[in-house]
Amino acid sequence: MFAAALFVLGAGTVSAQAVYTDNEGNKYEFQKHLFLNLQGGAQYTLGEAKFGDLISPNVQLGLGYQFSPVFAARLQANAWQSKGGWNGFQANENEAPHTQTYKWKYVAPGIDLMFNLSNLIGGYNPLRVFNVTAFIGGGVNIGWGNDDVNEIAAKLNSVQKSNYELEYLWDGSKVRPFGRAGLELAFRLSDAVSFTLEGNANMLDDHYNSKKAENPDWYFNALAGFRINLGKTYNKIVPPAPVPEPEPVVEPEPEPEPAPVAVVEKVEPIRRDVFFLINKFDIRDTEAQKVKDIADYMAKYPESKVIVTGYADAGTGNDKINDRLAAQRADAVVKALKEQYGIAESRISYDSKGARVQPFAENDLNRVSICIAE
Repeated sequence: MFAAALFVLGAGTVSAQAVYTDNEGNKYEFQKHLFLNLQGGAQYTLGEAKFGDLISPNVQLGLGYQFSPVFAARLQANAWQSKGGWNGFQANENEAPHTQTYKWKYVAPGIDLMFNLSNLIGGYNPLRVFNVTAFIGGGVNIGWGNDDVNEIAAKLNSVQKSNYELEYLWDGSKVRPFGRAGLELAFRLSDAVSFTLEGNANMLDDHYNSKKAENPDWYFNALAGFRINLGKTYNKIVPPAPVPEPEPVVEPEPEPEPAPVAVVEKVEPIRRDVFFLINKFDIRDTEAQKVKDIADYMAKYPESKVIVTGYADAGTGNDKINDRLAAQRADAVVKALKEQYGIAESRISYDSKGARVQPFAENDLNRVSICIAE
């Protein structure tokens, strides 16, 4: 339920926050990408022995895909060693307390659903130094090499005539499902590399540590390592530099000539309404001709200028989402005029009204950018 709630909330938020603009006006558009996790650390296997006796080494390898600024999925394999034990066990009153630990090997491949809480709450920012990511997942734990506890059990039963509760004693290889959840703290070192600290809790059935406890077995991993992004994580759009105006050239005044009779051509303004789908800001093929009409008009009349105003419908979303969608719809038309048709930025003005102004009576028609050139 936690993962589903984050996914739904993240999907709605990211649709309006996939572009970040810095203080210099540079825009950063999110790009889907692969990433690699390389981590190592320590594991604590929950048990009855002393805390320090149940610490063992641990490594983790992960390969993931960032679908949006908030949501990612990761295939991971966690492995090395787990431990079990008991402290001060007495089979009867006359027996000296017995303390024992044992270890075995395992590898636990699985899949995690990951949710970047920093982007979810604070908005997309690829330059943020510190990010917090929550994840939830599961997989299978493959255990083997459980020789230590089998030898201990044989010794207790045959030599000391004691019988510790090893009712779930296992040998060979065992495959058990597990579920897990945790947090990742990432410190950005560059566009490609982040230093990560991860903590995760893993739950299995009661058979994992060979002892019957009538409750699930747990182990906890603390890991440090690196996240390496494979490919570009964003597309940077730099605003055009202003063109310096040439120095004026002073020429001698010509002899005055009779003023010609001016013939003023009356040019009618042109309006085109570019409509968008719900929660979208990309220009569809069916609407692209309208942008071309504006561009053709401005090419024919070099002195003309255009005003682009973005809107969102009041029937869906909220003001925060609709404000961003309206701005992105205006940006999409402005970008097409400049990049596809070479219209100078000085001839373009744009604004966005969110859902606070509704130019049309029909709700769905208000997902629009209205372009007026004259």
